[in-house]
Amino acid sequence: MRVAGSRRSSSDGAGRKELALPFTNPFVHNLSFSPWQKLQIGVMTLTIFPIRLFVAAFMMLLAWPFAFIGTLGRSEEAVEPQCLWRRVVDIILRTIMRVMWFAGGFHWISVKGRQALPTEAPILTLAPHSSYFDAIPVTMTMATIVMKAESKDIPLWGTLIKYIRPVFVSRSDQDSRRKTVEEIKRRAHSGGEWPQIMIFPEGTCTNRSCLITFKPGAFIPAVPVQPVVIRYPNKLDTITWTWQGPGAFKILWLTLCQLHNEFVIEFLPIYTPSEEEKRNPAIFAHNVRRLMAKALDVPVTDYSFEDCQLAMAEGQLRLPVETCLLEFAKLLRSLGLRREKSEKPLNEFGKRACKLQGHKQSLEEFAQFLDLPLSDVLRDMFALFDEHEEGRIDIREFVIAFSVVCRPAKTLETIKLAFSMFEDEVNGAIPERELACILQTALGVADLSVSSLFSAIDVQDSGKITFEMFQSFVEQRPDFAEEFLYADNVRFWGSVKSSSSSPISNGFCADFTPSDHHTTQKKLE
Repeated sequence: MRVAGSRRSSSDGAGRKELALPFTNPFVHNLSFSPWQKLQIGVMTLTIFPIRLFVAAFMMLLAWPFAFIGTLGRSEEAVEPQCLWRRVVDIILRTIMRVMWFAGGFHWISVKGRQALPTEAPILTLAPHSSYFDAIPVTMTMATIVMKAESKDIPLWGTLIKYIRPVFVSRSDQDSRRKTVEEIKRRAHSGGEWPQIMIFPEGTCTNRSCLITFKPGAFIPAVPVQPVVIRYPNKLDTITWTWQGPGAFKILWLTLCQLHNEFVIEFLPIYTPSEEEKRNPAIFAHNVRRLMAKALDVPVTDYSFEDCQLAMAEGQLRLPVETCLLEFAKLLRSLGLRREKSEKPLNEFGKRACKLQGHKQSLEEFAQFLDLPLSDVLRDMFALFDEHEEGRIDIREFVIAFSVVCRPAKTLETIKLAFSMFEDEVNGAIPERELACILQTALGVADLSVSSLFSAIDVQDSGKITFEMFQSFVEQRPDFAEEFLYADNVRFWGSVKSSSSSPISNGFCADFTPSDHHTTQKKLE
């Protein structure tokens, strides 16, 4: 597979062109340090870091009793009057939180623009979302946020969270997303009675290289929103916390070891939806994202949180940083081939690909294979597999990529399907060349060295291996990829370590979009 050399810019529906797609994976963050930076971190670790950590922790503890007092006598259904003592508690908590951030190196915070009143814009949409340090604007404004229900049960943290009256989403309640949207609608249409709701519509953390797809949940209430963009213009980016890169504690340690951390928040003009946008939240979200991307001067891309799940799936093979499969997954969605309804078409595609026996197909034949009309999106999909620009592709490669995207954690099932399409009818074996084709397609790269892996499996030096041999080898050596693939193909994986974190949305951007809005999103794409 390859990323096509030329990418079409998508139209925003009004004749304007979107910014070009990024060439970096938005879910990956790599850090490298100069000798001077390493020395600085070492000195700060032994001197300033312990002090900053202690002060920050102390401020959290100090805030707890005030947050507890502030939640006394509250109702879940209505907002109590802001009497004098509640205003005093609010001021104290804001001050404590500001001291905590100051102790963390955020000595001054730049604010651009004016925050709208709740009566003007009930919802604030923030992007890009890249770190737990994005809690800074939450503590600045004490706005309501949408969070996982589990967060309120965390000692100390749960009390602080409940003070800002969040809307909780419960993963154990099948009807929770609908209830969450209804609650947001109720608050948004309260005429400013409730505090503003602050939402991160990307739904997960990225490295700020682009804005990924906005989930429509924040735009379903069809009320004016105020876009808010945040920046961390630091020379060394120790802030970003993605699903592939430094872990949460390492990010905290490195950030507290910086002499100063910059944070800029910009309140953009209020965006009032048109009648069309009120009827279609996906279009509303799309247009707000475009406006925010322009303000940030970054591209937009149709990558989404689901692509993050694909990139970080815990299978036997870890996708490389620059995999083409993220682009492939995006094109699949645009074609209406959704992962959650893939089992039946995947089995059908596999059987039909076997019958073709490796005969390459033209673009028209590819469209017929998928039972889809010719389109620009289909041409982009075709270009991913037309590596040599011959105008013909091997359908088996499409089926392999489709299998990986549909079931990213089930590596062996994909490999078994691939063997069934490539194997010799007589002995059910494949040569090294075909193993390379299978694995490079499954990983979404243009070429891959598999000589060491093939030789380790082919102990009899027969020049061919079967799926049973491959499966037995994997069972005996579950870390085979680390030893035989990653080491021999450093240009794809580099020094990036697999993340131990599961690719789930964090507390500040819990996904509450009802499933029935996916159809609307598909139409937009």
